[in-house]
Amino acid sequence: MEINIQEMLFQFLGGLGIFLYGIKQMGDGLQASAGDRLREILDRFTTNPLMGVLAGILVTVLIQSSSGTTVITVGLVSAGFMTLRQAIGVIMGANIGTTVTAFIIGIDIGEYSLPIIALGSMLIFFFKSKKTSNFGRIIFGFGALFYGLELMSGGMKPLRSLEAFHDLTVSMAASPILGVVVGTIFTVIVQSSSATIGILQGLFAEGLLELDAALPVLFGDNIGTTITAVLASIGASVAARRAAATHVLFNIIGTIIFLIILPVYTAFVSYLQQSMGLNPEMTIAFAHGTFNVTNTLIQLPFVAVLAMIVTKLIPGDDAFIEYKPKHLDPIFIEQSSSIALSQAKEEVVRMGNYAIKGMEETHEYLKTKHQKHAAQAEQIEEAIDNLDQKITDYLVQVGSKQLSAAESERHSTLLDAVRDIERIGDHAENVCELVEYQQANKVLISDQATADLDEMFKLTIETVSKAIRSLDSNDMDLAREVAEQEDLIDKMERKLRKQHILRLNEGKCTGQAGIVFVDIISNLERMGDHAVNIAEAVLGIRDL
Repeated sequence: MEINIQEMLFQFLGGLGIFLYGIKQMGDGLQASAGDRLREILDRFTTNPLMGVLAGILVTVLIQSSSGTTVITVGLVSAGFMTLRQAIGVIMGANIGTTVTAFIIGIDIGEYSLPIIALGSMLIFFFKSKKTSNFGRIIFGFGALFYGLELMSGGMKPLRSLEAFHDLTVSMAASPILGVVVGTIFTVIVQSSSATIGILQGLFAEGLLELDAALPVLFGDNIGTTITAVLASIGASVAARRAAATHVLFNIIGTIIFLIILPVYTAFVSYLQQSMGLNPEMTIAFAHGTFNVTNTLIQLPFVAVLAMIVTKLIPGDDAFIEYKPKHLDPIFIEQSSSIALSQAKEEVVRMGNYAIKGMEETHEYLKTKHQKHAAQAEQIEEAIDNLDQKITDYLVQVGSKQLSAAESERHSTLLDAVRDIERIGDHAENVCELVEYQQANKVLISDQATADLDEMFKLTIETVSKAIRSLDSNDMDLAREVAEQEDLIDKMERKLRKQHILRLNEGKCTGQAGIVFVDIISNLERMGDHAVNIAEAVLGIRDL
């Protein structure tokens, strides 16, 4: 029988594309339905490695991506919400959670895939409710997943008559290491273990692979899926690189264990297939599930050892931005309002220092255009937003107690300072977005305009820094300096606007560059306004 290579490739690659798109739509729909709860689940329910495993399973089932869960986990470790040991538990759970896709595939409802796609499309396009639309995306993704598998299976059928493919499968059965390598490489290329395991299920169902050849490929798929986390961790923090290394190490150790017991494991999977009457797709799903659950049970008691190994492999300090408040102890609210306010002040000053750091990172991003500064500024802004919420909640609780006139004044000052610092963070984020716009649209800013921005940025950072220091030490002299420097910022903003209009009239500056320039100086001027609000509170000048 003559093989039409083009038709086979088109059908396989098209099916793979639809399959991957289906998984993405299903994951996006589930994620949109869950909202911000995913991060909350990982933050709240990872008190120990076992809870971390359960949280990892749940989140991965919701977003249909073990790599996605690992990326979120890396972010939480970097933010100080989670220790490396807790993260290892989540990564183990993510490996178990990703097997759900294989079990879904094992249901084998491919003949109904097109009506399912149609139903999902109707829910997306004909209903205005966001909840219904998200549910439609889940249904659409579910149908697309099966339709993609049908196309891939159709594309793979001619392989049974291809001599080279037959020789490869015989070699994989004889040399399990080759199967592991094939599975790893293919998953690295496709960037989805769910897709490669789906393909493996199709090959096994078509009789193109025997069980003893399919299982090593399955192990390789699990190693290959770690590449996403490895790529994401390049150039990232030490904590991020350690979490990614843990993912790789966990799957390599599991593969070595199961290669040693491969004959026993193959016999066990074969027994499951016969005793439970499993179809070929469900057989691979059970093999995948058994591998990941057993691997987790074996390695879970050695979480501390894994953490120690990756710490030795990737030395360095855990430099991260800590999102969690350090000083807000609820016990002081009941015992002493005065001490509670002092603790809140410490946290407000810490939040203010984050705002200064965020401004510095934004300034560096404006000057160098290096993405690492933008990523750092974004992380700092998230920390500021989190502290804003926690400090405000704490101060609201303090305010519900009986306060003296002086304490009431301090309480109001701190609440206002929190609001001002949060707004400074927002303006820094706005500047980052303007720099991103500048890069995306290849907007050129003249050397003179760049020098002007640099000068105004330095003055604004210095002014905000003095405002936070005046709040920390209740320094009236520093507060007065802030008021004076804010006047300079206002004058500078007006002067730079006029100079920009002159450059525009002389044709030295484009309209797009003008938008970026004016918006940046406007954001800097507003940061100065918020700094003077803090200084005025220190001086006792309050707006009525």
